[in-house]
Amino acid sequence: MMNVGENVKKGKFLVVIALIFVLAACGSGIPNALNYEVSDFTYVDQNGENFSLKDLEGKVWIADMIFTQCDTVCPPMTAHMAKLQSMVKEEGLDVDFVSFSVDPEVDTPELLKEYAEGYSDDISNWHLLTGYSLDEITVFAKDSFKALVAKPEGQDQVLHVTKFYLVDQNGTVLKEYDGVSDTPYDEIIKDIKTIL
Repeated sequence: MMNVGENVKKGKFLVVIALIFVLAACGSGIPNALNYEVSDFTYVDQNGENFSLKDLEGKVWIADMIFTQCDTVCPPMTAHMAKLQSMVKEEGLDVDFVSFSVDPEVDTPELLKEYAEGYSDDISNWHLLTGYSLDEITVFAKDSFKALVAKPEGQDQVLHVTKFYLVDQNGTVLKEYDGVSDTPYDEIIKDIKTIL
C-alpha cells in the first residue's frame, strides 16, 4: 500500500510527463504549425554561386516565390519582402530571406541580382535562386510548400503562390502569410522571435 509521500511523488511525476507531452505538441511555439519539410536542394544564387538547404541549417528564414518578368503580384511581394528584411535588421534578428524564381529559364543570376537591388540596398542575407528547370521548381514548390507553380503554354507569366513562409532552423515550414497585400509584418517578427 502506497503512503501519502509516494502518492505525491507519483502525482508530480505524472504532471511532469503531461507537461513534456504538451511542450512536445507545441514544438516550435507556433500554434497550428504547418510542419512541412523543405526538400533538399542545391540551386544557384544571384551571385552565380551554389546555395543549398545545408547553407540554411540552424537558421530561421523567410521564403517566397517570384519571377522578374512578373507584371502583377511579384512587385508588391518583393517590396514587402524588402520592407520585412529592413524591419528584421532593425530588430537585430538573424534571419535569411530566400526567393525561388518560378521562371528559371528566364531568370539568370544577373537578372535576379539586378531585380533585388531595385528593392533593397543590402541583399547579403537575401538569396534569389535559379539554376533549375520549370519542372523541378514545380515539384519542389508542391513538395516543400504545398504550393502551385504553373506556366501556361505560350505565355510569359507564371501562376504561383503569393505567400511568405516562415521556416525554422531544421528546414520545417511553420507558417504562411499573405505576401501581396496586408502583409502582417509585426506578426511575422513576433513569430520569428518565438522560434529564435
